[in-house]
Amino acid sequence: MKALITGASSGIGLEIAKYLNDLGCDIIVVSRNKEKQEQAVKKFKGKVKIIIMDLANENNIKSLYVLCKKEDIDILVNNAGFGDFGTFTSTDLTKELEMINLNIKAVHILTKLFLRDMKKKNKGYILNVASSAAFQPGPLMATYYSSKAYVLRLTEAIHYELKKEKSNVKISCLCPGPVNTNFNKVAGVKFAVKPLNSKYVAKYAVYQMLKGKLVIIPGLKMKLARFFGRFLSTKMLMRIIYRIQKKKEQNRKTF
Repeated sequence: MKALITGASSGIGLEIAKYLNDLGCDIIVVSRNKEKQEQAVKKFKGKVKIIIMDLANENNIKSLYVLCKKEDIDILVNNAGFGDFGTFTSTDLTKELEMINLNIKAVHILTKLFLRDMKKKNKGYILNVASSAAFQPGPLMATYYSSKAYVLRLTEAIHYELKKEKSNVKISCLCPGPVNTNFNKVAGVKFAVKPLNSKYVAKYAVYQMLKGKLVIIPGLKMKLARFFGRFLSTKMLMRIIYRIQKKKEQNRKTF
C-alpha cells in the first residue's frame, strides 16, 4: 500500500507516517520545511518520498495531486494545518487566510481529487485531521475552530454519500484534544490541560481508520467531554471555551 501524508515533518503527521511505514506502507510525506522533513524521516525503515511544498498556496495543492496521481495512493492523510490565538479583530488577516487555505482548501481539494480516483478503484482510505475544536464555536480562536468544523462536517457528509453508494472507500475524521506537538508554538499558546502523546494518537487514529470509524476521538477525557457536551447549550459551551482560552492567554507569559 502507498500513503500520502501532509504536514508530516512533526507531531501527529510524522507519527502517522512512521506507523504506516512500520506497517509496510510506502510513504510520501509533504512539508514546506525541507531540512526538518529530511531529518524527521531518517529512521524510517521502508520506502519514503519527500515532497517540499507549501499547501497554503492553492496552486500548490493542485500541483501535489498532479505529482502523486500516478503513484496510486491507497491512503490519504490530510494533516497539515495550524491555528492562531486572539480576538477576531486583533488577529492578522493574512495569517488567517493562509490558515483557511491550509486547514480548509487543502483538505477539500485533495479529498475531492483523490477520492475520485479511489472510487474508481473502489478501495482506499482518507483520514482528515480536524480537532475537538470542531464540535463547538471557539471564542479567541474563532477561525481555527471554524476551519476544523468545516473539516468534520465535510467528512461526515462524504462518509454518508459513500455509504449510500455502497463504496468500499473509507473516510474518517480525527478529532483529538490537546496533543503534544508543535501546534501550540505556532498558535502562540500553551495548553491549559495535559496533552496526549502524539505517538499514541497516531496509532489509535490509524487503527480506527482501517476499521472504517467515522469520527475518531483519542483519549477517555475527550470522549467524555464530547458526550456530556451534547447536553449543554451553545451559549454554555462558548462560555466554557472562552474560559479555557483565557487560561491559554495567561499561560503565554510562561510559554
